Amino acid sequence: MIPRVLLGTAQVPGGGELRLLQRGAEFSIMLGANELMNSRLSGSEEALAEQACDRIGDRPGVRMLIGGLGMGFTLRAALARLGPDAEVAVAEIVPAVIEWARGPMAALHGDSLTDPRTRIFEGDVAAAIAEGDWDAILLDVDNGPDGISRPGNDRLYGARGLSQARAALRPGGVLAVWSSAPSKPFVTRLAEAGFAVDEVIARATRKGGARHTIWFATRA
Repeated sequence: MIPRVLLGTAQVPGGGELRLLQRGAEFSIMLGANELMNSRLSGSEEALAEQACDRIGDRPGVRMLIGGLGMGFTLRAALARLGPDAEVAVAEIVPAVIEWARGPMAALHGDSLTDPRTRIFEGDVAAAIAEGDWDAILLDVDNGPDGISRPGNDRLYGARGLSQARAALRPGGVLAVWSSAPSKPFVTRLAEAGFAVDEVIARATRKGGARHTIWFATRA
């Protein structure tokens, strides 16, 4: 068996350490014993972008915000669906993740980072949400509404955070949230924040694998 090689480590704001590992052509990012992402498992992250694009429809000058760069699956899927006049902003709070994307994982990210529609910045997605005027806000900053990477992520998924996200969306805009597991309390919070909620199950790969949950919450 090909051994895993440690390529880098990074501190997560608020505590915890990310580790970038490689085995052959496969990359993984770990937080403790939890594998947050793997380069072989892109299906649900791609579905996050593809189905969000389907829901906002064909409109000019789409402005999309993605919380979390990760391995770039969501960004690349969004760019493949959106027109030449779109803007896709990606907020990544861990600087090393951006460095890894431009370094050891450059081939995995392809030309998505240099696409003229892409704007990548180091910072908290909550601050980017506050800019407002988004057609879609896609959150994949943790393993779901019950944050494990950063306790501070919980404020994105509470009543106040959801209200702020709704206010930041254009009419008909979509808040899409990826999760490793379902959460009935979160569905309730989305509805109470004034969203029309659609819960979708997406598989980790195109052929199957783990079942992940994505909520598409539309501002009427």
